[in-house]
Formats: sequence, structure tokens, C-alpha cells
Amino acid sequence: MIKAILTGVTAYISTSIDYLIILMVIFGATKPNQKWLVYFGDILGTSILVISSLIMAFVLGFIPEEWVLGLLGLIPIFMGIKLLFFGESDDDDVVASGMKKKSNVILNVALITIATCGADNIGIYVPIFVQSSLSTLIIILITFFFMLTLFCYIGYLLVRIPKVADVLEKWGRYITSIVYIILGLFILIEGGTFAHIF
Repeated sequence: MIKAILTGVTAYISTSIDYLIILMVIFGATKPNQKWLVYFGDILGTSILVISSLIMAFVLGFIPEEWVLGLLGLIPIFMGIKLLFFGESDDDDVVASGMKKKSNVILNVALITIATCGADNIGIYVPIFVQSSLSTLIIILITFFFMLTLFCYIGYLLVRIPKVADVLEKWGRYITSIVYIILGLFILIEGGTFAHIF
């Protein structure tokens, strides 16, 4: 159980460190009485990404050899190396254009979440979900919900502390890339891929 919680926490943090800045931009662009709408929009967008990842993991679960599934660990390793050396596109434009449409805050936040986090989240979640038993998966998903709530609250608080945003902006990509690489290696080891090859 502890291992499942740590896996959920690590996976969520690795895909959401940069998203904290996006949350700060979103909270800064909405009225204080709309903070719950931002939270529900985040839940909706993240749920869509998690469900998509679960469907992909279910399909990949039909592959008989576990070591082959361990090769999925190469995805987060590749993502980590790419992020470390090439950075990522600036998502602030997506947020700014999305929040200009104030008609439905929940839908706008959900769309921003999917647009800015989609590839990263699916690339990290699918390899983890494929290797998880049902009980482990349930614990990971509960951990995701807890972490999402925590990150939303932190994002709301950080709007008032611009210096923290500067630190996240400067170091977030390096922290994220290192965690991606470690997660990928962990998936390769857990799947028995290294053991099979060597």
C-alpha cells in the first residue's frame, strides 16, 4: 500500500509541477468566487486524461509478456531527456486564450488541463497503470485525487506569492525531467525488462 501511494504521489507530482504555474495563471484570471469552478474543471480534465490512460492500459494488458510492457518505461525516460535538453512549449498562451472565454469556467479549465497536460500525463500514467493490480490501481487513483486537491489549493495560495512562481518557472523543468527518468527506470526494472535483456 505504501508503495502504491508513493507511486501515485511521484507520478502526479512529476506531471504536475509545471501545471502549478498554469493553475496560478488560471486562478489569477478568474474571480475569487470562482475558485471552486476551477477545482471542478481540474477534476474534469484530469479525469478525462486518467480514463484515457486506463483504457490504453487495459488494451495493453493483453500483451502476455510482462517484460515487453516494461519497455513502456522508455516513454517517460524519453520525455525526461527531451524536457531536460529542449524544454517545453510555453503553455501560458493556451491558458490566456482559454480563460478569455468566461462563459463556462469548468469547461475552460478542463480543456486547458487536457491541452497542457495531455501528452505528459498519458505518457506517464499508461506504463504505471499497465503494471498495477486492481487494488494498487485503486490506491493510485485515490492518491491522484488527493494530490489534485492539494495542488489546486497550493496553486490558489501561490497566486499571492510571486517569488515561488519564479522558482517553479526556473527549476520546474529540471525537477520534472529527473522524476520522469527515474519513473521510467523504475517501470523498466519492475517489468523485468532489464532482467530479461541481461
